[in-house]
Amino acid sequence: MTNQDKNDDKRGFASMDPEKQREIASQGGRASHERGNAHEFTSEEAREAGRKGGEAVSQDRQHMAEIGRKGGENSHNHGNDGNRGNDDKGNNRND
Repeated sequence: MTNQDKNDDKRGFASMDPEKQREIASQGGRASHERGNAHEFTSEEAREAGRKGGEAVSQDRQHMAEIGRKGGENSHNHGNDGNRGNDDKGNNRND
């Protein structure tokens, strides 16, 4: 079997070591900023991008259930002693 017979062959940039890819991408980003034509997000653009990303992620019900379960486990195991920030008399230490 030759390299061209494989379905998972990578060519060009994709075939490079991830560190080499990062180095090349970083050089491109620096050059773009130096020339002054790099896009810099405004706070409004960043907010919109975050909203869209959150909407996309929330469509995956299995993923949302998993992160909810992890959050619940963490809140019930806060401090690893089960009393969630209370002193030995049960008083909330955060008050």
